[in-house]
Amino acid sequence: MMSKIYRPLFDDDNPPGDIFFGHEVFLPNTTTQKHKHSWGQLQLINGGILELHAEGKHFLSPSEYAVWVPAGIEHESHMRRSMNYCSMNIIQPLAIRLPNYACLLEVDPIVSAIINSLRERCVSVPKTPEDHRLVRVLLDQVINAKEHQQFLPTSDDKLLKPILIELEKNPTNNKTLAQWAKTIHTTERTLARHCQDKLGMSFTEWRQRRKYVYSLHLLRKGLSIKEIALTLGYHQASPFITLFKKHANCTPEQYRQRLGINQA
Repeated sequence: MMSKIYRPLFDDDNPPGDIFFGHEVFLPNTTTQKHKHSWGQLQLINGGILELHAEGKHFLSPSEYAVWVPAGIEHESHMRRSMNYCSMNIIQPLAIRLPNYACLLEVDPIVSAIINSLRERCVSVPKTPEDHRLVRVLLDQVINAKEHQQFLPTSDDKLLKPILIELEKNPTNNKTLAQWAKTIHTTERTLARHCQDKLGMSFTEWRQRRKYVYSLHLLRKGLSIKEIALTLGYHQASPFITLFKKHANCTPEQYRQRLGINQA
């Protein structure tokens, strides 16, 4: 399927305000080509997964996280499925307290509520005293948000790469670390060390995050909670619900209701 090319709304040499917003509804398979801004940009979505490349890193960002891209950092992104999108654009020196590298920031309920309000009212640049106060609160929340390097990190490590490629194709693969080690002719201990060194987390944690990302797709398809749990390799729904709540801070059913998704 041919990608749809999205081009930024704002003139890089003439930002419309100190903090301004871009609201879009992206169609499936939309791509933004490599570009950079003279301002910092926080990219937020509602539903689906935002894929973004910056500084040699591949970010997979569900809606509970936002991708922060500082001024002058070249980046490109891809949206495989339709989603609501918002960019919060922050010029210097207001962005000085935010990281000077691309990363993920956790999105708390206050941030979500303010962004949803601005989106629903199509506010690109705050003009009223009330909106100026809202945006100041929003900036404070963003500055104090918990930082993550990557939600689902990748690696070209020769031992890990074939495993990560296979789990990208088949997130329901439940082969143990010991079985993977045997397949690629190494030891479980060596493989576990490579996971910690190259991914910053255990193999179990990485695979659970991969399952969580895949579960968002299954929820949007309308599968029942039990069907999703079984698909992911769980014998009952409760372990899946626990996994989902860990990353989304809500149950799968609450997430489905927020997005207005009907069960098939």
